[in-house]
Amino acid sequence: MKPQLLTIVVPCYNEEDVLPETVRRLSQVLSGLMKEQLISAESRMLFVDDGSRDRTWELIEQFHQTNPYVTGLKLAKNAGHQNALLAGLTAAKTVSDCVISIDADLQDDVDVMREFVIQFLAGYDVVYGVRQSRSADTWLKRTTAQGFYRLMHAMGVNIRYNHADYRLMSKRALEALGRFQEVNLFLRGIVPLIGFPSTEVYYNRHERFAGESKYPLKKMLAFAFEGITSFSVTPIRFVTLTGFAIFALSLLAFVYAIAGKLWGTTVSGWTSLILSIWFIGGVQLLALGLIGEYIGKVYKEVKRRPLYVVEKEMLLTPASTAYRQAAAAVQPAKRQV
Repeated sequence: MKPQLLTIVVPCYNEEDVLPETVRRLSQVLSGLMKEQLISAESRMLFVDDGSRDRTWELIEQFHQTNPYVTGLKLAKNAGHQNALLAGLTAAKTVSDCVISIDADLQDDVDVMREFVIQFLAGYDVVYGVRQSRSADTWLKRTTAQGFYRLMHAMGVNIRYNHADYRLMSKRALEALGRFQEVNLFLRGIVPLIGFPSTEVYYNRHERFAGESKYPLKKMLAFAFEGITSFSVTPIRFVTLTGFAIFALSLLAFVYAIAGKLWGTTVSGWTSLILSIWFIGGVQLLALGLIGEYIGKVYKEVKRRPLYVVEKEMLLTPASTAYRQAAAAVQPAKRQV
C-alpha cells in the first residue's frame, strides 16, 4: 500500500504564544512519519484561524512561506471551536486520505499520532484519542468533566469517555460526517453516529505550553449544555415528569387540607402559600426556558445560515511538486519565525 496523505487540522484562536512551538513539534511528527513511509510526502498541517485578534494569522502566513508543511485557513469572524474545526475538516477531506484534529495548545500528546496512523492503516476509520487519567486536573474541573460524561451517557448520548476532539478520521468517515447538516454542532456526539470501525488510543495530557485556556468554566458549562440539548430530549421529558410530580403533590396537599378542615386542625398563614407559589412559578419559568432553548435550536436549523465564512486560504494540492520536494528536505526543528 502506498503511503497515505495525512492532514493535521489545528483550530486556532489567539494562539500566537504557542503557535511557533506547535508548528515545530507537528513538523517533527510529520517528518518522522514520512521517513517511516507511513504517510505521503504531500502530507501537511492546516491551521484554521478562528477570527483571532492577535498575530495568529500573521504567523501562519509566515510559516507558510518558510515551512512546506504549513497551510492555513482564515475565517472572517470567530465562529466557535466546533465550527472552526469543521471548516478545517471540510477543506482537508478533498485531498486527504485521513485527517487528525488537534488543538494548538499542545496539551494533547502529539507523539501518539504515529499510533493513530498505524490503527488507520490497520483498517479503522475513526481513532479516538482518550486520556488515561485526569489526575493533573483541578478537583473542580475533574468533577465537572466526569459528571458531564456520566450525564450524557445517562441521557442516551454515545460519546467516548475522556475524549475531546483529538482524533483521526478516514476520508470516507469525513464524507459521511459531511452528510450531517446540523447547525447546532457537537462533533463529539456526531462522530460516533457514523458507525464505521473505530478504536481508541490512550495518552497522557500535558499542561498548556503557553498562552491562556480558551475554555473557562462559563464556556465549558455552555458547551456541555449545547451537547446535552443537541442530542437528547430527556430534559424536556424531565420537565413533563416534574409536572406530574407537582400534580401528585398538589393532590396530596388537597387531601391534607380537606382532612385538616374536617378535623378542625387548620392553621392560617401565608408562608406555605407563598413558598408554594414561588416553587411552582420557578418550575414554570424553568420549563419555559428549556422549551425555548429547543425552539431556538429548531429556529437556527430552519434558517440554514452558513456555519462559517472563509476569508483567506493557503491550501496545497497533491500536485504541488515543488512543495513535495521541499518537504523531504526541510528540518523543522530549525525553523523559526
